[in-house]
Amino acid sequence: MTTSEDTTAVVRLDLRAEAAALATPQAVRDRVAEQVGRAGLPEPDYPLFLVTDTPAGLTDHQLQYELLSGYRAVGETRIVVLLVGSSPGSYAGGEEAYLPDRRLVRPTTLRTSTTGLVWAGDLRSARTALDRPEPDDPAALAVLVDLLSVPDVFVRVLEGLRKLPDSVAAPGVRLLEQDLPTEVRDRAWRDALTRFAGEDTGAGNPVDVVPDAQLPEPLRALVTGRDGRGHGHRRPDGPANLAHRTCAESLDRADEDLVALRSFPGLLHPARRDALEADLHQAREDLGGFRALVERALQGGGGAAAPTAEATARLGALGLRVPTADSAGERVGEGLRELAGTLLGDGLALRSVAQHFTALAGRVEPVPGTALLHRLADHSEESVTRGSATEYAAPPRTPGTVLLMAGAAGLLGGLWQWPAVLAALLVPVLFVAVALLGANRLRTGRRAARWPMGPRVAAVVGAVAGAAVAYAAEPPLWLGGTGLLVGLGLTAEAVRRLWRDAADSWAAGRGTTALRTALVGLDALLAELVREHWAAEERLYCADAARSVAGMLRATAAAADAQAAPEPLAPAGSGGSGPYEDDDWLSAPSALETTESGAADGGADDGDWAAAYAWDDSADRYGDHEGDRNRDPYADPYGDRGSDPDGEPDGGGPGPDGTPSPAAYPAGPDDAPWGSGEGDRAPRWLDREIGEGGPDLVATLAGDLRNTAMAAMAPYWGAVERGQAGALALSRTEERVRELLSAARHHLWRYGVLAPPPYPADHRARTTAAGLLGTDSLRVAELVGREADRGSVVQLSSPEQGALLSRDPEAALWIRFAPGTLQGEIEAAWRKSGSPPAEEALWTSSGRYAGLIRLTPLRMGVVDTVLPRQSTGDAPRADTGRSDPSDPSGRTEFREDDRW
Repeated sequence: MTTSEDTTAVVRLDLRAEAAALATPQAVRDRVAEQVGRAGLPEPDYPLFLVTDTPAGLTDHQLQYELLSGYRAVGETRIVVLLVGSSPGSYAGGEEAYLPDRRLVRPTTLRTSTTGLVWAGDLRSARTALDRPEPDDPAALAVLVDLLSVPDVFVRVLEGLRKLPDSVAAPGVRLLEQDLPTEVRDRAWRDALTRFAGEDTGAGNPVDVVPDAQLPEPLRALVTGRDGRGHGHRRPDGPANLAHRTCAESLDRADEDLVALRSFPGLLHPARRDALEADLHQAREDLGGFRALVERALQGGGGAAAPTAEATARLGALGLRVPTADSAGERVGEGLRELAGTLLGDGLALRSVAQHFTALAGRVEPVPGTALLHRLADHSEESVTRGSATEYAAPPRTPGTVLLMAGAAGLLGGLWQWPAVLAALLVPVLFVAVALLGANRLRTGRRAARWPMGPRVAAVVGAVAGAAVAYAAEPPLWLGGTGLLVGLGLTAEAVRRLWRDAADSWAAGRGTTALRTALVGLDALLAELVREHWAAEERLYCADAARSVAGMLRATAAAADAQAAPEPLAPAGSGGSGPYEDDDWLSAPSALETTESGAADGGADDGDWAAAYAWDDSADRYGDHEGDRNRDPYADPYGDRGSDPDGEPDGGGPGPDGTPSPAAYPAGPDDAPWGSGEGDRAPRWLDREIGEGGPDLVATLAGDLRNTAMAAMAPYWGAVERGQAGALALSRTEERVRELLSAARHHLWRYGVLAPPPYPADHRARTTAAGLLGTDSLRVAELVGREADRGSVVQLSSPEQGALLSRDPEAALWIRFAPGTLQGEIEAAWRKSGSPPAEEALWTSSGRYAGLIRLTPLRMGVVDTVLPRQSTGDAPRADTGRSDPSDPSGRTEFREDDRW
């Protein structure tokens, strides 16, 4: 016994019309490849064959059954034969005449533990007693075939048949179908594809960068690891550190000289200024040497390509320390996969995710040293000179406190009466003398330093104001003397501050600030160069892989756009290109029909069921199709009209017998899956509930597409981890994406929207039937939980066949089934209503059908197993009944004494 995970698509064969085409092992294998390949599946290890035949065909098609039973596969081959129609009778001996439905004769080939027979003598599709459908009504048969084609149902039915005598049963069914109209499903599919792909707004548009904290650990280490590598980039005994230390020491000495210059002795003696200028000159030369070393490091730190091991060695020769990568580059592929899963899981479109990966590549990619050379101009000698001139372009602004001190000093020094009022000129004269001395001391060439005018003006104004106050108040001499002493003290403090600011401004103009800034900038540039060399190869690989993933995501988006685009129509009358174009069993005459019955029923009026199921293409979104279309349940029963599930247009050319071969299957106005053109033509054992789509439909389908894309990209991540994410891996992944998108479309059309695609899904629960279809699952719960009585199902047996069924009610086997995605809703409805849960309910992978199947065994002696004998002539005959042993045609002979 195999699990459902081991099964593949059920291969459907109709030996009533295509037995001649399946006369060799290669023909059978080709037909299997066509069907499973169309579903996007590989060669099956455990083949499942659903064969439609007539009771007479069991012996007529012995060769085909032997080919199917002996199909070469890894595991066991399982076969369910769906027999439709009545048996032509069998010889019972004596004077008993040939009676219909008295015996079911089967060859010993079909008496195995892996084969079961389901005999539906009459599909009972008539809604009223006035209807006269054929016993093998194609519309009803298509539904039954679709149901048994669900692998879960197929396996459970076969298991049930094994428990019955002779592994033969007559079915009874009651089904409920929940689905969407074709136009609603098609529109939702295209909207989901558009949402999944995203808008193509240009790859250069800005995108919000994923925060470092949200990046997977392997990627976060590469993005943020270099940021902590800026310290200790110079070796203590290396040339780079020596050049940097020499320049820094020269600037430190210049700073010490500046401190001495800013004092009063610096104002009075020129020696301190000369010492400062000498140290600044030496600092310029030392900075030039360090700049040259930085330039060599940048030129040797990698060319147009990324940094290499050789470039790292050259940096080491210059005394730079490049930290080791350790294990920072491990699990890059795992990190990229996790990031893609996170972004897609958040609902981002493919093109948005591709932009995030492009941004990630830009963040993690190492910058070669030559790309940093242009930044040396910011720290060149000309830049230092230009920055110094900018600092010295204007004199320092005089603080307000200095102005107040100058004014107060002038006021206090002017409190004298005549003739002592001349002493009021002392403070202004001091300010003027200091200004002349300071400007001359800081002279540059022929140009004296600019000195602020404000303090001098404030001192003069204060002296005038003091004299005016003394003239009016006539203060005593001691008050004037005291005021003059205090004014001189304020003058000394104001002059000290003025000289300090002037010396600082002059020193900045000579380069103290610009030289220090250039040294810091050059060292930062050197540290950045070292950081870019950290884990350079790992980061380069990560960047290339991220860009490759971005390209793959954009290719996937393009494939989704192609799936969403309207498909071209095949010209009317052109040959079909789909793998099932020759599968035209519905347009071939039924094995149960006769010429007389067709004429008696009025020809095309009543007997031509295809005319009743013709599709009106006048309002079809794909355009007009000439002629009527018949539905073939052995091709894709839910494929969209006019194309294969893979998006390739099908033709409408003739089938193998000259009748029109359906390019796809029409659906009625309410999208009957069996191709009914009218809602009341559904079999009476089938109820249909058609929704208009729920609010979560498009979002759920888009989520399914994201899961499909991640499944398609699974092999690609392995190539990324192995370092083989090249063009070949990308092209293979793109092809797999297209195949799985086509398979997802095939799955949607075949199994409906309730069933998730057969790919790894996320951990979120799938939404309800109301959210997807706009329907309620209560009817499903009521049907599946219904008591097992004969009135709840319709027995698919003719009155003649009914006499052959077992009368023991306990002998029948019941199969209750519903879509697995509705299990939670159905069980909740059972608990709410107080109904006991159905035992051994089958939760299927299909989301379209739910209901009951009753397998009723036949009475003892009805099934007759015979050992066929075949002479050396032609293939087994195609007629039914006993053969004449004297017939020289070499037909198969079935002897009464050869019963098993």
